[in-house]
Amino acid sequence: MSRCLRLLLLWGLLVPAAVFAEEPVDAEVATLRATYEYGRYAEVLERAGMRIDRGRLADKELAELHKLAGLSAFHLNRAEDSTRHFRALLRLEPDFNLDPFSVPPPAVQHLDGIRDQMSAELELVRQERRLRVERERTELERRERERVAAEEQRRRVEALSRQVTVRQVETRSFLVNFVPFGAGQFQQGRTGLGTLFAASQGVLAVTSIISFFAYDSLIETEDVTVDDIRGPLDVTVSYIPTARKREAEVWTGLKWGSAAGFYAVYAAGVLDALLHHQEQVVNTRIETLPSTPDPATPRASLHLYPTSGGAGAGFTLAF
Repeated sequence: MSRCLRLLLLWGLLVPAAVFAEEPVDAEVATLRATYEYGRYAEVLERAGMRIDRGRLADKELAELHKLAGLSAFHLNRAEDSTRHFRALLRLEPDFNLDPFSVPPPAVQHLDGIRDQMSAELELVRQERRLRVERERTELERRERERVAAEEQRRRVEALSRQVTVRQVETRSFLVNFVPFGAGQFQQGRTGLGTLFAASQGVLAVTSIISFFAYDSLIETEDVTVDDIRGPLDVTVSYIPTARKREAEVWTGLKWGSAAGFYAVYAAGVLDALLHHQEQVVNTRIETLPSTPDPATPRASLHLYPTSGGAGAGFTLAF
């Protein structure tokens, strides 16, 4: 709790100082404005000239001093001093106009006449101000681009600092290369070729099995009684009718042909797997570690609790 109080007190002391630092005000300018309102024109003219000569004024304050000095000189019928100060005022603010509700019309006309005489010069001042504004805008845009680029560079550096290289070593079995149906190719990560070998051997194996059972279905059995020296003897004979000879030859050819094709494809798969075999395969990849979580945000809570005389309240700030 003491830490919270110290922070609050420090904040209370710093905020007023920051506010006053952001709004610098020349006290003498405010004093001269009040003096002008009281009609002490000679004093205003003298003190404004002395303050202008000392310098270190913002453009707004300098323009205000020239306005007060010019109006004071006008009221004192010092046309030369009034013109000099009004000229300086217009050079600072080419489009400045006096308030006709607080300034006599002759003074307004006097300033307008000076503006007409300085029209060419004031146009150059306006152009120069436009160029200065454009340069300032360009400079601000350049700084913003540099800030964005620096921020992007900082994020990239931070991301690179969180990147780690992960190396994975895979040990492959030599015996898997002799397993049919493309096992060696699948182990090596060549799934396309492995699928081709697996499908080819599967089709040939199924064809051979179907041919075997189809040929076996052509065989017929018949019981025959033969005359033996020991007497009549019943014998079971298995045969394929001559009418189904062509069919038997076709199924026989398919059975042995598909079997031969299966082993040929199997041999090709084994040979290919042996040629591409590697005992160990190292895979390297780059991973980015998660960023450090932000610190816990401050939490405030209000507690109410009973007391002997009624109720009490407590405030807790955790950070």
